[in-house]
Amino acid sequence: MKNHLKIFWALALIFGFAVTSYAQDTIKTPLLLGRIEPYHLQVTYDKTSHLIFPSAIRYVDLGSEYLIAGKAEDAENVLRVKASVRDFEPETNFSVITDDGRFYSFDVYYSSYPDAMSYDLLAMQKSVNRKSGNDVLFEELGSNSPSLAGLLLETIYKQDKRVIKHIGAKSFGIQFILKGIYIHNGKYYFHTEIQNKTNVPFEIDMMSFKVVDKKVAKRTVVQEHPLIPLRTYKSLEGIPGKSTEHNVFLLDQFTISDDKVLLIEIIEKNGGRHQTLQVENSDLIKARLIDDMHLKF
Repeated sequence: MKNHLKIFWALALIFGFAVTSYAQDTIKTPLLLGRIEPYHLQVTYDKTSHLIFPSAIRYVDLGSEYLIAGKAEDAENVLRVKASVRDFEPETNFSVITDDGRFYSFDVYYSSYPDAMSYDLLAMQKSVNRKSGNDVLFEELGSNSPSLAGLLLETIYKQDKRVIKHIGAKSFGIQFILKGIYIHNGKYYFHTEIQNKTNVPFEIDMMSFKVVDKKVAKRTVVQEHPLIPLRTYKSLEGIPGKSTEHNVFLLDQFTISDDKVLLIEIIEKNGGRHQTLQVENSDLIKARLIDDMHLKF
C-alpha cells in the first residue's frame, strides 16, 4: 500500500511539474514568436555613424546616456549616432519608428574602430530578406496601417488614371486638374496634376486644401476651414518648363454642405500664376471606393 502511495505522489509531482512547464512555455511562446531581431551596431566617440532609413524618422528612444542621436539637418530619414563616453560597457540599445509605420531595434556596442560608419537600412533588409517588424499605428491614421496607406498612395500615383474630367483650372500657361478622388477606410485620396506649358519653371510656394463659403467673394480666416493632408506621396517643389507632374494627397474623410466648396489652391513662389480648383460635395460623395484586398478601384 505504501509503495502505491509513493508511486501516486511521484506521478502527481511529475504531472504537476509538466503542467507548470507547459503553462510557462505557453506564456513565453507568443512573445518569442513576435520578437523583432535587433540590428547590431558599433559606435565610437570620435566619429559619427549615419543610418539611412527607407522613410522619414518619427521617433527615437535611446537606451542610455552612453549615446547621442539626432536627425540630420534637411534629411528626415537620416539618423546620426555616436558614443557620448569612451569604452562604455556593457552594450546599450535604441529604437526608431519611421513614418511608414516600421519599428527598428538596435543593440549598440562600443568600438574604437567600427566596421562601418554608414548604413542603408533598406539595402540591408533586401540583402537578407528581412522585415523590420509589424506596422506601428499612428493616431492621425486611425486603424489604417501606414504601410497600406503608403501602398495606396503609390498605386494611385503609378496607375495615373483620370477618372474626374470636369474639375480643372488653366491660366498663364499652367493647367491644374483633379484626376480622381478615392476613399478607403475613412480616408480620402486626392490625385492632382500640374502641367507647365511654358518655358518658365513653376516654383511651388504652397499648396492648400480648405473649405469656404460659396457666396463669399472676399474670404477671411474665420470663413475658411483649412484641411491638413495626413500624407503626401512625394515632395513637389516645382514644375520645370514644358513638363507635367502629378501627386496624391491623403486626408481625413469629410463632407460639406451645399453652400460650401472645397478649394485646392497652388501658389507660385515669387509669382502670380496661382491656380485654384473647386470641389463640390457632390464630387466628394462620388469618390471611388478602394478594395484593399485586391487594390482595385
